[in-house]
Amino acid sequence: MEFIPQILFLIALTAAVLFFVKNVKRLRRNILLGKDVDRKDKKDIRFKKMMRVALGQSKMVKRPIAGILHIIVYVGFVIINIEVLEIIIDGIAGTHRVFSFLGPVYSFLIGSFEILAFLVLVSVIVFWIRRNMLNIKRFLSKELKGWPKNDANYILYFEVVLMLLFLTMNAADYQLQQNAYEGYVEAGAYPISSFIVPLFENMSNASLVILERSAWWAHILGIFIFLNYLYYSKHLHILLAFPNVYFSNIENQGKFKNLESVTNEVKLMMDPNADPFAEPENEGEEEVPEKFGASDATDLNWFQLLSAYTCTECGRCTSECPANQTGKKLSPRKIMMDTRDRLEEIGDNLNKNKGEFKDDGKQLLDDYISREELWACTTCNACVEACPIGIDPLSIIMDMRQYLVMEQSAAPAELNNAMTNIENNAAPWPYNQQDRLKWAEEGV
Repeated sequence: MEFIPQILFLIALTAAVLFFVKNVKRLRRNILLGKDVDRKDKKDIRFKKMMRVALGQSKMVKRPIAGILHIIVYVGFVIINIEVLEIIIDGIAGTHRVFSFLGPVYSFLIGSFEILAFLVLVSVIVFWIRRNMLNIKRFLSKELKGWPKNDANYILYFEVVLMLLFLTMNAADYQLQQNAYEGYVEAGAYPISSFIVPLFENMSNASLVILERSAWWAHILGIFIFLNYLYYSKHLHILLAFPNVYFSNIENQGKFKNLESVTNEVKLMMDPNADPFAEPENEGEEEVPEKFGASDATDLNWFQLLSAYTCTECGRCTSECPANQTGKKLSPRKIMMDTRDRLEEIGDNLNKNKGEFKDDGKQLLDDYISREELWACTTCNACVEACPIGIDPLSIIMDMRQYLVMEQSAAPAELNNAMTNIENNAAPWPYNQQDRLKWAEEGV
């Protein structure tokens, strides 16, 4: 009978780990549905950027209130979860506060955890007020209605409950220590939960043990549930922010990629020795031409798909977007959310059809992202600059525009006119090169 709690804990731990691993494999598979892109260059620059932006939160504090609160929750989340290691060891071995032998160091750690837990509680409450009571424009967009808003609140509720359980567990434990109850040796410092202790003074030791054990079990099971909820939540950035920043674009933001197929075609046209009627190198094999641009999520590269999962829907990109500010339909945040939703739909399709994709008659273009949104973009890179973790909505917009222009010849009339003028007049304006300076002659 004495081993039953340990057996139950091992079952819960194993189930949580296996389900988490299953979700990670599914996540990895979905991301790798994207095209290959080389992001292994300049490792030292990438590592420094990751340390500065992901670990150091350098771009978060550009908006001080949200930035500082996020840092508190971020640090609290990381450091308090060191305590989870002790809980796991205690759960497996059947011990209680196995690290208590550290003495003053243990007291410092527990005291620090409690202070951080209190600060996290305060920060989360402020976040909830900002999202639900203050009319902050970036939290009122259409794309945040329904599940996205509920998801954000669920995470906040999760964090409040986990912190309260942690403090309640410590308060009951501390009271049992004061009562010199068997198995509860004096260990740790309790600067926050000690204020809760007076609520428990009239409780019997048996009741305190039940309260402490209940809070302990609820706390660790809550962490297991939270860990596996991440896959279904925008809070995947907790796991993906570091790799997303590391693999993010480190080229100049104004530099757009050239399609290799187009570059090779131009080189062939400019080569005086090239034979335009030459047979393919592998004679007899019909070469399928590569699609220009992207019309569906799997036409994007794996980093763009990684970014779709990493997006935390904070809306900084949309709030900085000049097209959005002037009432256009474009929202860079929605571009990332739509990409993730379509990718999840493709993943579900693969799951239902034993790894083979069955055409569902849908694609990212038109079914999720409209052409009006794509052409509203000014390509100013404000959204890329605003993102705290290196997400690039503009690259997805440009790839989809490229598909519209090169595959469907579906550019807006203004753009078609400009390209025709460039072809005929070497400039986007409808004037012959010989007449280009007449305006200057008239002013003389």
